[in-house]
Amino acid sequence: MLKNNKIIIMALATLGTAFGAEADPVAVASAGSITKGLAALGAGLVVIGAGLGIGNIFSSAAEATARQPEAANEIRSTVNLPLFLLEGVGIIALVVCLLTVVL
Repeated sequence: MLKNNKIIIMALATLGTAFGAEADPVAVASAGSITKGLAALGAGLVVIGAGLGIGNIFSSAAEATARQPEAANEIRSTVNLPLFLLEGVGIIALVVCLLTVVL
């Protein structure tokens, strides 16, 4: 599992630096290109983190439902609030990273 995470992070870092590279050789080291590359890297990390969090929430909910099927409705209602908050944080962070690239 850790090996796969390292591969994903390295791929995102490569894409982030390639995305932030400017065509003008004089402006390669400018702050704008570095910011765009880091914003792309941040967007990828936010999406990966939100996906892992949502996966953990639902795996725990499925395990709890399997242990106590009579409490399925209560477990389902308890899972909703953290799920919505996690999705909201992921979407807001992704929008901030994309706005950094655009602006």
